[in-house]
Amino acid sequence: MSKCPISLTQKARMLPSAIFILLLFLTFLWYLIHILTTAFQRPKHRKQLPGPWALPIIGNFHMLGNHPHHSLQHLAKKYGPIMSLRLGLVPTIVVSSPKAAELFLKTHDTVFSSRPKLQASEYISYGAKGIAFTEYGPYWRHVRKLCTMQLLCPSKIEDFAPLRREEVGLLVQSLKKAAEAGEVVNLSEKVGELVEDITYRMVLGSKSDDMFDIKTIIREVMSVLALFNIGDYVPFLRPLDIQGLTKRNKRISKIVDQLFEKIIWEHEQVSKSEQVQGHHHHKDFVDVLLSLIHQPLNPNDEQGYRIERTDVKAILLDMITGSFDTSATAIVWNLAELLRHPRVMKHLQEELQRVIGTDRMVEESDLQKLSYLNAVIKESFRLHPIAPFLVPRESMQDVTVDGYYIPKKSKILINTWAIGRDPNVWSDNVGKFYPERFINSNVDLRGHDFQLLPFGSGRRGCPGMQLGLTTVRLALANIVHCFNWDLPSGLLPQDLDMTETFGSVPTKAQHLFAMPTYRLETK
Repeated sequence: MSKCPISLTQKARMLPSAIFILLLFLTFLWYLIHILTTAFQRPKHRKQLPGPWALPIIGNFHMLGNHPHHSLQHLAKKYGPIMSLRLGLVPTIVVSSPKAAELFLKTHDTVFSSRPKLQASEYISYGAKGIAFTEYGPYWRHVRKLCTMQLLCPSKIEDFAPLRREEVGLLVQSLKKAAEAGEVVNLSEKVGELVEDITYRMVLGSKSDDMFDIKTIIREVMSVLALFNIGDYVPFLRPLDIQGLTKRNKRISKIVDQLFEKIIWEHEQVSKSEQVQGHHHHKDFVDVLLSLIHQPLNPNDEQGYRIERTDVKAILLDMITGSFDTSATAIVWNLAELLRHPRVMKHLQEELQRVIGTDRMVEESDLQKLSYLNAVIKESFRLHPIAPFLVPRESMQDVTVDGYYIPKKSKILINTWAIGRDPNVWSDNVGKFYPERFINSNVDLRGHDFQLLPFGSGRRGCPGMQLGLTTVRLALANIVHCFNWDLPSGLLPQDLDMTETFGSVPTKAQHLFAMPTYRLETK
């Protein structure tokens, strides 16, 4: 009896299965070679870091859960403040105590000052230019110095004080109208709009554009930068674009480039017109960067790095995304904790009334006199850090830390959320919102003590810290000083939902709503 020939249709149906099996085999083979190569390269005489057993291909991803900073804090209790994981094929070191953080951010800072390559930043940030995601080296050092000296220096921050005063004043007027109408206010939304408007005016010179929806574009950029991309952790899967992120990154990068090209062109036209007419407007970040274009970043540098048009765009993007959610989220968490703790709210309002009076708003010149306000902000940063992990670092060479061997190209995650809740540092009331712990305390926000790291520390510490803090302090002080606040619908303070969403910036899961009552003297 003759065998039935396999039809072309059947062969076509079998083809995807065959391809899948082949890919699975090649994946396993690649993984096996990778593991064997890594094992042979690892020095046998050096002590290896403790950590949980990793699965093939995915490593320890299955252990992270929906809130990785919580999961890794739990694992650190078992394996210690410096533990080793493997995320995909990337060796990863998780740091969970101030003492351990000091080893990576100070003692061995030069080794751990680089950034791992991420596909999203490669596409959207013009080959990871700018500041945030750039690899450590001469280019990054020169660009950071440029930003620190030209954009984020104290005098430049002071130049934008009238802008911040104006925008905070507009917010207060909006809240006053809501108070007069007896309306409940979406504070998350109001604060978000405030920070966005300040950022856009300061960086770009305008809150809106007649062609592009700036806010939607930046939101999309931040969404993509925060997404988990399997290709960043299992490199041989990147060409397959399983998640469709390569296509999405290319599309967004094109839109971002068109937006910035239009903004730069408009600034160039205004500059040309002013040169002819002899008029000058207040310079925003775009103006400052364009004035430096094609100039050597460092005249004494033999490599002769110069700032080009793409560098301007990458720096602008970093400035916007670095301010966008961070300041707004910090303000909202502060307000949520104050609404949840009426005693602290009352104490803060008493300080504001004593220092400012009841006949005017808070000015930036008042902020240094408000010690309890600063304690409240520090305590909020402790419990709700701007980022649960500092932006990942990468080791530039093999190194021994605290007796443990760490290979080159290891990813370093500093769990700031876990450090802020370490009972060995903050005592038994570690989970309590208690600003008084910072009264007469030398712990600052610059990362010198490694107990509190909202802005990082060392070479890769946030260069925009002072600008961000000024915005947070001014906005929070005026929202609390100008209004009394009540939770809506008889909601009790202890019942306020404090659930967070995990992301590059952990926002409050539910928007914060409250009802204002104007408390200043009416002129």
